[in-house]
Amino acid sequence: MRTNTKTTTKRTTRTKAYAAGALLVATVLTLSACGTGDDSTTSVAEVSDTGPRKAATVLDRPFTKPDLVLTDTQGKSYDLREETKGKPTLIYFGYTNCPDICPLTMNNIAVAKKEVSKKLSQSELANLRLVFVTTDPERDTPAELGKWLKGIDPEIVGLTGDFDEIQAGARALGISIAPPTKDANGKTISEHGTQVIAFSPKTDGGYVLYGEAATVQDYEKDLPKLLKGQNP
Repeated sequence: MRTNTKTTTKRTTRTKAYAAGALLVATVLTLSACGTGDDSTTSVAEVSDTGPRKAATVLDRPFTKPDLVLTDTQGKSYDLREETKGKPTLIYFGYTNCPDICPLTMNNIAVAKKEVSKKLSQSELANLRLVFVTTDPERDTPAELGKWLKGIDPEIVGLTGDFDEIQAGARALGISIAPPTKDANGKTISEHGTQVIAFSPKTDGGYVLYGEAATVQDYEKDLPKLLKGQNP
């Protein structure tokens, strides 16, 4: 699993060719470490690579949506399961002070959504939920989350709350996050997995995984199918 650290170089220059060979391997390692809740190994057979040119990995064993009740950018309680029930939902765990991959990922999804909105009706997009859960809740207050997300897409749901609860929710999706720490210069960093999980409106299961190399074009191509709970 790749984690986001201060020393991480800008990944905007990475090519899609990297994702082709590495995404499935990274997925399996991630699920092996966190997806089962123990030390057992998840086999390659448990995920279906949708092809070497696709950023999406369709999971044969979808994740159950985490039972998370956190605080949104308005300071109100947000029950993830209830609020997104029966709705196509993309979830990402990150933090607003991230120097690279978090803003890149969220911007990619937001731009893709905007492009898709030009081709589909508002009713077709109305149920889409994009959810950003902070891995740095001490600094990412509802106000800070709201300000950060406003510059990306104000319709994105930003959630903060108790770190242990957030960590457990991420772990249920095979995503590892560590408590924020300070580097040698005293700067706070948050190490976290960089996967985006898509949940089906049909089953509420997390059935598609995207790695950090997924592009605007990847999300733009896949969103129309994700909206219907279809495999990309």
